[in-house]
Amino acid sequence: MEETKIGNYRWVICALLFFATTINYVDRQILGYLKPTLEVEFNWTETDYANIVMVFAGFYALGYVVFGNFIDRLGSKKGYSISITIWSIAAILHAFVSGTIGFASVRALLGLGEAGNFPAAVKATAEWFPKKERALATGIFNSGTSIGAVAAPILVPWLLGTYGWQEAFLITGALGFIWLVFWIILYEIPSRNKKVSAAEYEYIHSDNEPAASVNDKPIKWSALLGLRQTWVFIVGKLLTDPIWWFFLFWLPPYFASTFALDLKKPSLQLVVVYTATTFGSIGGGWLSSYLIKKGWAPLRARKATLLIVAFAVLPIMLAQFATDVWVAVGIISLATAAHQAWSSNIFTTVSDMFPKRAVSSVVGIGGMAGSLGSTFFPLLVGALLDHYKLLGNIGAGYNILFTICGLAYMLAWIIIHFLTKNMKPVEESLTV
Repeated sequence: MEETKIGNYRWVICALLFFATTINYVDRQILGYLKPTLEVEFNWTETDYANIVMVFAGFYALGYVVFGNFIDRLGSKKGYSISITIWSIAAILHAFVSGTIGFASVRALLGLGEAGNFPAAVKATAEWFPKKERALATGIFNSGTSIGAVAAPILVPWLLGTYGWQEAFLITGALGFIWLVFWIILYEIPSRNKKVSAAEYEYIHSDNEPAASVNDKPIKWSALLGLRQTWVFIVGKLLTDPIWWFFLFWLPPYFASTFALDLKKPSLQLVVVYTATTFGSIGGGWLSSYLIKKGWAPLRARKATLLIVAFAVLPIMLAQFATDVWVAVGIISLATAAHQAWSSNIFTTVSDMFPKRAVSSVVGIGGMAGSLGSTFFPLLVGALLDHYKLLGNIGAGYNILFTICGLAYMLAWIIIHFLTKNMKPVEESLTV
């Protein structure tokens, strides 16, 4: 009953963020499912594919530099609109290129535009939700990455078989423009949105944080980089984003090469893996929000959840011993779900620790760090897999990579733990 009295328009905003993130990941991941078709048509090696992924990651990192500060200056509504317009155009352009260079070029533009999604979404969440609900709201919109990953192994093979790879890019790329219409009509910050009741407005600002304003001035990166709080997010993204990208771009080929999965057909195994990430994203957000409602300090609740998640990823190192595809699916599903729980909480630490006018900038800085790690990690992936493919044992390359995946989160948590010891509030150390 309390929810009805307060109002729930903020959850409409959360739904918009969810659908944008879903489209973002469909557009991003479609290449992984078309890889077997495109590598035959254009004679790609594993290194060629890795280079294309690396170009995307590099421009994704650059996009975080551009959009992080840009969205704090323009606001989440205009910033998000520009971001999705750029990436949707880029997604459609995939249908009109050929060869490695052509795909690298449009992937670069796609990466540039897609980088605006999370700075805008996290900022909008900070504008629309109190701290006790932010991790849950972040978990819900972040689960769009999972739904996008679930939709891809069903949608892309069907589009490929029915129409062809060019049409697959055209149809999925057009989804962003449909979302944009709803965003323009429905979104505005709470102080300017007539659909928000007085009770809901009060609830949104129950943390006694200043309300978001279109006149808020962003904080310089030089000031933000001098803060431990910024480095908590940088470390959390730098060491784990490359792992998630590995899950996105190489899990389909892994199942194809190890268990002879036919990627030209809808894949139940991959649907299960990426469905698990939805539960991880929402469950991880729910857990830390639950602990806060029980009286835990926000940072303590986030760190406890992150530690649980780090332990949950470790079993992926056992994937090398799986001889049955469903055993591998179970082990990998746990790791991918844990990553999304990690992501929901590491994003929320930004809105916990920083004023709303700095949220997109900090997300931009950390996102850039994560993307830089994701830029170079594919070089290692491609080199390892090509090396072991020549030796006739590509599985050994995947075994090394799964070991790296298993250890990355625990290393990140240990560093975050020491960074947050005796950490001062941002207000005491931030120089505007």
